[in-house]
Amino acid sequence: MNRIGLACAASVALLFSTPAAAAETVREFLATADSIPRNPTALLHPGMRHLLKQLRGSMAEIRAEQAGLVARGQPRTICLPEKVPVTDRSITERFEAIPESRRGMSVTQAVREWMAERYPC
Repeated sequence: MNRIGLACAASVALLFSTPAAAAETVREFLATADSIPRNPTALLHPGMRHLLKQLRGSMAEIRAEQAGLVARGQPRTICLPEKVPVTDRSITERFEAIPESRRGMSVTQAVREWMAERYPC
């Protein structure tokens, strides 16, 4: 095998052997949210950027799941509008309403359940 082929094979092996990052839980999300100051500088806080990235990723994953259902000819379970208005207060209140015993679920699962309740088909 030539060097390029060997390098490609090694890269692919490394890529597939690297474990995926664990999904953040609602409990972890709320702990990060609690560490963010409640003032105008909150948007500059790294924790806030992290939480926004988590929410965007969750929404993108949910949209992709729904598009996959449509592509396979199955009915969607959630009918999300183009823009979903979510405020920091609404997401925090929603996550705080989740019983402590269920806060180990992923942020994506919590958002999925919320959107299914809010935007059923």
